[in-house]
Amino acid sequence: MRIPSIARTATTAAVLLLAGCSSNTATTGAHGPNPPKLPMLQSLGAGEGQVNLVAWAGYAEDGSDDKNVDWVHPFEQQTGCKVSTKTAGTSDEMVSLMKTGQYDAVSASGDATLRLIASGDVAPVNTSLVPNYADIFEGLKNQPWNSVGGRMYGIPHGRGANLLMYRTDKVSPAPDSWSVVFDGASSYAGHVTAYDSAIYIADAALYLMKTRPELGIKNPYALDQAQLKAAVDLLKAQHKSVGEYWSDYQKAENSFKTGDTVVGTTWQVIANLAQADKAPVQAVLPKEGATGWSDTWMVSAKAAHPNCAYQWMNWIVSPKANAQVAEWFGEAPANAKACDQTADKNFCTTFHATDEPYWKNVYYWTTPVKNCLDGRSTPCTDYAAWTAAWTEIKG
Repeated sequence: MRIPSIARTATTAAVLLLAGCSSNTATTGAHGPNPPKLPMLQSLGAGEGQVNLVAWAGYAEDGSDDKNVDWVHPFEQQTGCKVSTKTAGTSDEMVSLMKTGQYDAVSASGDATLRLIASGDVAPVNTSLVPNYADIFEGLKNQPWNSVGGRMYGIPHGRGANLLMYRTDKVSPAPDSWSVVFDGASSYAGHVTAYDSAIYIADAALYLMKTRPELGIKNPYALDQAQLKAAVDLLKAQHKSVGEYWSDYQKAENSFKTGDTVVGTTWQVIANLAQADKAPVQAVLPKEGATGWSDTWMVSAKAAHPNCAYQWMNWIVSPKANAQVAEWFGEAPANAKACDQTADKNFCTTFHATDEPYWKNVYYWTTPVKNCLDGRSTPCTDYAAWTAAWTEIKG
């Protein structure tokens, strides 16, 4: 991920997205990196008076974007920890910033978390020091992208799915499969869109996992050389039909509204905003399932202000603050009690916050590593190989 701060809350639209039915469950491999053994905080002490964050835009709002959107100043007043936020535009930028040792905590996505863990840039988190962790949805705890060896390396913040959206006046019949943007992409040549990141390779891998079982893909983030080549070949073929790759949610929404894009990947908030603007679009969770993201607050192994960092993590996933950030950003909250605090009482229904069967069909972004996440003893391709492949795909 990700995007500039959302100027309109997702509460402007209460249109539900149609979810495709599937009985398949997302793979959660037990393998991962072998991180250095780092200590975790054993007890909370007095706050150090400040905390330096690296965050996605919209995650640490202090009223400067909208005076009515501020969960930073209440935190400062309650804890005495002054918040300084560095907004990052990409996961790669977050990884680079955390390597400097200048920041205490980061709101990392799954395509960055294992890189930070493996490099020793973040420390294990003592969840007993974060009281609000008890109310985090169980489906977000101890997952391959936020834990290693049974140890949590962060506190889940929120989640979302990468859905399939289409113009109902241009795409017929209504698609229920990713085949419309892969094998069938030529039917809409020049008007197909895809997410602009190497992690999008997992979307192709997921489609191949469901449609070409002979490839042996068990986890879309665990690809050997042959499996990666198959995904790359599929994306190279798709590239001929792609009108634009997107990373800015506003541009993606506008492209669907104007009709420059008629089909492709989207986030639920983009679909909601486009529908609120009367665009003839619909979004679905295809029958193959979808990739998705779950962001995690992680603490630097070199944190100068660890006590304030822990207080921030507990604050940002507290019911009220987690509800505020979820509505502002446009995502499902991580805290189950946040649903009682949202301004839009339909918000958690719209974003499937409590619908665990829905999330069973979402394969959350997880950093590809050489130690295969699906448990194989043979090596897999890592994120560096995916990055090189993405450059090749886009030419």
